[in-house]
Amino acid sequence: MNFEGIYCFDIASVRFAVYPDGPQGARVVAQISEDTLHDGFGTREVGHRLLDVCRNNFHAIEPVVIAHYRTNARQSVITLTLDDLAAHRSAPAATHQNDAVAA
Repeated sequence: MNFEGIYCFDIASVRFAVYPDGPQGARVVAQISEDTLHDGFGTREVGHRLLDVCRNNFHAIEPVVIAHYRTNARQSVITLTLDDLAAHRSAPAATHQNDAVAA
């Protein structure tokens, strides 16, 4: 599924849509904070650049949102936390040339 998201400056989060049952099904709104993206995906990006972080990691984010939705479909906005990304954190980190940090 294509990533549909916006950066919300006022809450320092990326808010995005997920379609658990495909494009003709329900539209679920979720959000993830800058801090969660920084800690969960090891990025240093801020602001609108976090949209790319979400887009590039949507394969890991989308299933977590769908699991939350299946547990509580009445939740108006699903907020992901660092605990939600624990499975991603335990997996080996991908190395990207732009993510290199000077020691």
